[in-house]
Amino acid sequence: MPNAISSHGVSSPGSVVRRPPNQDWMLLAMGVACASTAPPLIAATAAPALAIAFWRNGLGALVVLPYALLRARREMRRMSMRTLVLALLAGTLLAGHFGFFVPSLRYTSVASAAALVCSQTVWAALFSRLLGERLPYQAWAGTALALAGVLLVTGVDFSLSGRALLGDLLALLGGLFGGAYIVAGGQVRRLLSTTAYTAVCYTQAAVLLLVVCLATGQALGGYPAADWIRIAALTVLAQLLGHSVFNLVLRSTSPTLVSLATLFTVPIAAILAALLLGQIPPLGLLPALALLLAGTALIITSTRSTAR
Repeated sequence: MPNAISSHGVSSPGSVVRRPPNQDWMLLAMGVACASTAPPLIAATAAPALAIAFWRNGLGALVVLPYALLRARREMRRMSMRTLVLALLAGTLLAGHFGFFVPSLRYTSVASAAALVCSQTVWAALFSRLLGERLPYQAWAGTALALAGVLLVTGVDFSLSGRALLGDLLALLGGLFGGAYIVAGGQVRRLLSTTAYTAVCYTQAAVLLLVVCLATGQALGGYPAADWIRIAALTVLAQLLGHSVFNLVLRSTSPTLVSLATLFTVPIAAILAALLLGQIPPLGLLPALALLLAGTALIITSTRSTAR
């Protein structure tokens, strides 16, 4: 599921997309491969879904926060109230993103959930339009294609079971919160470094998910050793090596190319699920996935939008 946090110095809308350095191609390939493991790992883990979402963010925060306190202590101490509120809002939206996406994998297939959560790009475009950004025709055409793909995915899953349709709805809500998180993060990263922002965001998401787990009686321990290994792998591969690598290459690679690269997580996650979990997607799902990914790619490459 792609939700990378950008850093300072990202190119503005309409900027020229230049060829990234050769090492960035290798880093992107590694980031995509690591992030693609998230949906299959979540689907294979028997621990409660919300607990998995908590541990993923909580363990990630435990790694990032000490580094931020060491390297960005002065920046975090001088953070204005407005900046802090925006960062906490982004963390709240991130908690919602994981809080819906992770449970979706309990009901629908890895292929459907991974594709539908990519609708976060569509939601981000729509939220940006509500905030006054003018979207080009290409973005609206991509939105229409992606919507057609969503309708086809849910139609295929509805023909399979109502349970799969519920999973699709949860994945779509995960995409909605993910899109709002991207827009909020875009505001925060103008004011904070990636290190400080990530520390606040991950910590806020972990705290909120912990509250939800405690309120709903989710077991936070007592899992078999295999589940803890999967949770640790999810944190290291998807959270730290996947998203962190995407953040790293943003220093010299266009966000457009990074976003396009993350779309490859959908087919890779589906292939891993087929090989490791025996989840073979029905043939009717393939055109739907193609439409959704094509529409999302159109939106991402609409780099000529301008602010009102």
